[in-house]
Parts: sequence; C-alpha cells; structure tokens
Amino acid sequence: MLKEFEFFHGAVFANLLHASNRKITLKPYPTPSNSSYIINENVGIYIKHSSKRMSPWRYSFKKEHQDEIRKMKEELGEVYVVLVCNDDGLVALNFSEFKAILNDLHEEVEWVSVTRNRREMYLVKGSDGKLPFKVGRSDFPKKIFAKGTADN
Repeated sequence: MLKEFEFFHGAVFANLLHASNRKITLKPYPTPSNSSYIINENVGIYIKHSSKRMSPWRYSFKKEHQDEIRKMKEELGEVYVVLVCNDDGLVALNFSEFKAILNDLHEEVEWVSVTRNRREMYLVKGSDGKLPFKVGRSDFPKKIFAKGTADN
C-alpha cells in the first residue's frame, strides 16, 4: 500500500519530469524527514502536502523543518518549498518567498495557509506574514527551471 506522502510526492515528481525537456536527476536529501530531495545535484525541494479537499490548505512547519530548509539553502544555494494542495495544484516558493511568510525567528510550530478561489491564483500566508502577490497554478515547475540551475 502506498503511503500518503508517496502519492503526493509523486505528483511533484511527475510535474518536474514533464516540464523538463532534458534528463533530470532526483535523489533524496539525507534527512529522516522524507520531505527533501535534490534535483540535478544543485537544487533542493522540500515538499509538504495537504489532503484536505478544498481551500484553504494548511501546513505545519516544525522548527526542525525550517532548520532543514535553511540547511538545504546553505548547502545547495537554491531551495524551493513545494506545497501540494491535494488534487488542486502545486505551489512553489523560493527561499526568500518562504522567509517572507515564516521568518528566521520561528516558534516550535508555525503554519502556512494557501487559499484559492475558483478561477483565481493562490494566496499564500504564514505565521509571520503574507506574500504581496498571488502565485499562479503554472508557476510550478517553471519557477524551478527558470534560472537554468536545475536544468543544466
């Protein structure tokens, strides 16, 4: 039987593969969280999922999750947090966007919320603020490949 996280992570991997016209490599980032991966040796992704059927989707980030994301940023240079909104879509946040909603002064557990009204983009907010713009459904995985770092 598939574990729930395997199902949702599979959606992320399928989107990555179909968006790239080149060979990509994917491997787990060495951590016990089962949430972190490395694309082409130089880009980290940290995946969270919500199985809630409709908006808003909420995600909890423990202190160790945020520490892991920071460590990936330091080691790899590029890291993205990918939020799976059940079967509605995927939201990718680069490190600075993630820090805008969950800053470096984090509590033991903080939250991120993603909301999308019908035929609109995603509104993303967290314990420490909200993004001043909405995120499009097509931003993932384009955002990850935009700088060419993951597609080299």
